[in-house]
Amino acid sequence: MKVSRREFISKICLGISSCPVIAKHVFASDQNANPQYIREAGYYTKLDMNVVECGLCPNLCLIRDGKRGDCNVRENIKGTLNTLVYGRLCAMNNDPVEKKPLFHFLPGTNALSVATAGCNVSCKFCQNWNISQAMPEDLDSQYFSDNALVNLCKTNKIPTIAFTYSEPVIFFEYVYDVAVRARKDKIKSVMISNGYISQEPLSDLCNVLDAIKIDFKSFSDDFYRKVVSGQLQPVLDTMQYIKESGVWLEIVYLIIPGYNDSKQELQAMTKWIIDNLGPDVPVHFSRFYPSYLMKNLPPTSMKTMEMALDTARSGGVNYVYLGNVPKHEAENTYCPSCGKMIINRTGYLIRQNNLINGKCRFCDNPIAGIWE
Repeated sequence: MKVSRREFISKICLGISSCPVIAKHVFASDQNANPQYIREAGYYTKLDMNVVECGLCPNLCLIRDGKRGDCNVRENIKGTLNTLVYGRLCAMNNDPVEKKPLFHFLPGTNALSVATAGCNVSCKFCQNWNISQAMPEDLDSQYFSDNALVNLCKTNKIPTIAFTYSEPVIFFEYVYDVAVRARKDKIKSVMISNGYISQEPLSDLCNVLDAIKIDFKSFSDDFYRKVVSGQLQPVLDTMQYIKESGVWLEIVYLIIPGYNDSKQELQAMTKWIIDNLGPDVPVHFSRFYPSYLMKNLPPTSMKTMEMALDTARSGGVNYVYLGNVPKHEAENTYCPSCGKMIINRTGYLIRQNNLINGKCRFCDNPIAGIWE
């Protein structure tokens, strides 16, 4: 069932927007398309016989006329590569920023979180597969221009826009335009991403985004190829570039039993983080629950979660968190200098904040993050 724009916005402001799958239609380049959704894409090369090569991500899709890339949202229309999802939002919620999760970025505030259909990988454990693996024409959606989205934030006094849920890399053009527009009104922009992106578009995004959270799938290229349909090295390169650019970076690592949970892999990953990103990049270990194509697996054991926590802490990471583990002490932020609790959390709720001007109120030690 289609929803009106007014109903869509009403649900958004209540934080309960949902977008059900509807009957499949023809390609968006055909008669059902809304021309507002379709824009020429960036980062591609025209080849012979109307073939194009997309350069947005490491997939480097070769796309024939009338066909789409692996992400399902970039289509070759008569030799021109087009995005089919510019402003074509299928999900929008007013979320706590802690839900992203971003724990060192404006704690206690909200982020207007938006998504289009599509993704450039296909994780077998994806929690949002119903939008990330969908064709855009299969989902209810509403068009929001960059101005409309920023004005929605201004009207509701929401300080941040978050591009999330599916994979923001594949709707790059919209992310970039919104972030540029938002910065003019002192609204921040963050991206929740798998990090699977080529360097040139990543560089452009780092010029306009305030924070990026990377879903780091594994420290194994074999895992990336078999479970994610991607590669490890481009993600490592992305995280290094983000760190060097000065954009705030946080990492989430979903621990999947029997796949990426060995102590040896977590030790190697921790060493890489320390050597390449430094000790102050927050690392969130998230507990796996059966989902999508991996419903045969059990939830991650607490013994494994505690092992990951201890491994990263003992390896020198200053800020280590456990996700999907309610009321655990590792939901909180602790000062790496004096050890006292700085931010007390229960789920997404901030119960106590002992930061003063970005420093620990107990010992005056600077705490890495964006606090105001």
